[in-house]
Amino acid sequence: MGNKRRHNPKYDRSVYSSMVLITQFGINMLVPICMMSALGIWLDGRYGTSFWTILLFFVGAIAGGQNVYRMAKKVYEAEEKADEKTEGNK
Repeated sequence: MGNKRRHNPKYDRSVYSSMVLITQFGINMLVPICMMSALGIWLDGRYGTSFWTILLFFVGAIAGGQNVYRMAKKVYEAEEKADEKTEGNK
């Protein structure tokens, strides 16, 4: 009557870990941008200027990009090691 689906725990784990990874990429990108932009807004308001927000936004974007790059590099290296370990066991 009903169509029962079998759950593969290994597949579920990879889906969840992928979702967590995407979320971490977003957080690692957004936090520096938001913090630096907030600092820029505060500095512009305090000193009556209009360039700190834009400048610090780009500084935050560069810092966020570096964070994402480092994290992606670690994940890639960890997957390579796991693949090598799996191939060595065959």
